[in-house]
Amino acid sequence: MARLVAALVRRIRALTGLRESPKFALVRMLAPLRAALLAHGRRLASAGRLDAPDDLFFLRLEELEAFEADTGTDWRARVESRRAAWERERHRRRIPRLLLSDGRAFYDPPAPAEDPGAGVLVGSPVSAGVIEGVVRVVLDPHQEPLVPGEILVCPATDPGWTPLFLVAAGLVMEVGGLMTHGSVVAREYGIPAVVGVAGATTRLRTGQRVRVDGGRGRVTVLEGSDEGSGTASHRLTR
Repeated sequence: MARLVAALVRRIRALTGLRESPKFALVRMLAPLRAALLAHGRRLASAGRLDAPDDLFFLRLEELEAFEADTGTDWRARVESRRAAWERERHRRRIPRLLLSDGRAFYDPPAPAEDPGAGVLVGSPVSAGVIEGVVRVVLDPHQEPLVPGEILVCPATDPGWTPLFLVAAGLVMEVGGLMTHGSVVAREYGIPAVVGVAGATTRLRTGQRVRVDGGRGRVTVLEGSDEGSGTASHRLTR
């Protein structure tokens, strides 16, 4: 049995990285497709059929076929309407915690069973550990830097946020659950994390010192100063 387990462990260590191969191949395939669409969009814009090359991205596949056939539809109006909706969504500060198929959206979490007390924000515990550090509210991972040891506070994350996890001491997100991107990466990196903290990016502000308890799902404000960035003071292991 010991030999079998050892063999399986060796195989897992050697091959587990292949789980990322499908995603890697997909991203590599999408890049040239996007470039080809933009090139075609530039030709259509030069011919006066589009206002901008990336207008093509606001049409569905079946609509692209109809557009090529020039069915007489007011494509510019359709693209303009969808681009306006996209711009509105880009500036959305609150992300729904739950969306139903009938269009209803729920933003606020269920009320806690007991009063957590003043200065305590409640969320879902997704990565165990306790850390104290200084908050850095980040809305755009490509524009806002994160100093090593700071607590990353954000609306949500996707793979584009992963580099910030290399320097973050803790994570607080407004939305998410046990298996969302930020939660999984936080556990992989051993970062205490609490998600589903309603209004975290507005209730917390850069410069505040907080304690993140990833085991209990609590974020406690320790100091409200906006001065300096500081570093994390200590971590209690799992």
